[in-house]
Amino acid sequence: MKKRFLIVVDMQNDFIDGSLGTPEAQTIVPAVIQRVRDAKAAEDTVIATLDTHGDDYLETREGRWLPVPHCIQGTEGWRVHPGLAALLEGCEQVQKTSFAAVRLPEVIFREAGDADEVEIELIGLCTDICVVSNALVLKSAFPEADISVRRDCCAGVTPEKHEAALTTMASCQIDVI
Repeated sequence: MKKRFLIVVDMQNDFIDGSLGTPEAQTIVPAVIQRVRDAKAAEDTVIATLDTHGDDYLETREGRWLPVPHCIQGTEGWRVHPGLAALLEGCEQVQKTSFAAVRLPEVIFREAGDADEVEIELIGLCTDICVVSNALVLKSAFPEADISVRRDCCAGVTPEKHEAALTTMASCQIDVI
């Protein structure tokens, strides 16, 4: 039997309309909400990642490269977009302190149970940083799995970087749909 997973990457306020928000990120919110609804109706397993930083963010390596405090745990910017929050209640939420949720393969292995195959779809923010990082971690952990990213449910830091990340993922045998 096949087990399907939808990975919702970092749909947090700071990436949508907060300190690192973009018009493109705001534009995908309705499509992401609908995709999560559809996945839940199909009884797919929905897992969300949460970019999570502490008050010392600016002293971290990432903070020195990107000196914009964001997703500080417990702040409004760290919270999931209000349109998605209720939909993600009861779903596993994996906190991550960097681009990829390195525990994500472990969570999927556990949730897959005795499934013969897994199918993984990623959506969310930002295509060129966290989505691509998580997609590549998952491709490494599940080399034979069908892994896809939905272009209309992702946004990058810029439209050009979004497209570049989609090209990179396609080069790594991740389906761009």
